[in-house]
Amino acid sequence: MAPHITDEATSSITPQFTYDVFLSFRGEDTRYNFTSHLYQALCDNGFNTFIDNELPRGEEISMELLKAIELSKSSIVVFSENYASSGWCLDELVKILECRNNGQLVLPIFYKVDPSEIRKQKGKFGVAPTQHEDNVEKVQRWRIALTKATGLSGLHYKEGGLFWLLATCGPLEG
Repeated sequence: MAPHITDEATSSITPQFTYDVFLSFRGEDTRYNFTSHLYQALCDNGFNTFIDNELPRGEEISMELLKAIELSKSSIVVFSENYASSGWCLDELVKILECRNNGQLVLPIFYKVDPSEIRKQKGKFGVAPTQHEDNVEKVQRWRIALTKATGLSGLHYKEGGLFWLLATCGPLEG
């Protein structure tokens, strides 16, 4: 007798995504300028995009946020001056890179920051992670994630519009 394959068994083979794009960003740097415009442009172009406007704030990254990363086809990481000063941002980055290992597309955008500062962890990108945690292992995971993310092909934004972003990237598909 042939084995019976249930819908539940086949659904684990085909990823089920809720979002096309997950946006990771430092709110105080870009929420009301670059990231809000990026979010609107993505939505206007038909991308179902997750942004953390409605999540409760607290010490630890919420499980809801981690689940949203897992349920996204792709992630855009907006690196800005104070990105590494947020433990939430760094925890998101670690999770995003874990999901990248499972096929998620990751696009870094370097918003008014030099990617080499992040890669070499100079300036705020060197000091900020150590100010969060006494947990050496966690800080090491954050440092590795920062280095890995800067090794990905991304976009360097200095000044300008968003239309170049959508024209450059086209559909964000894995």
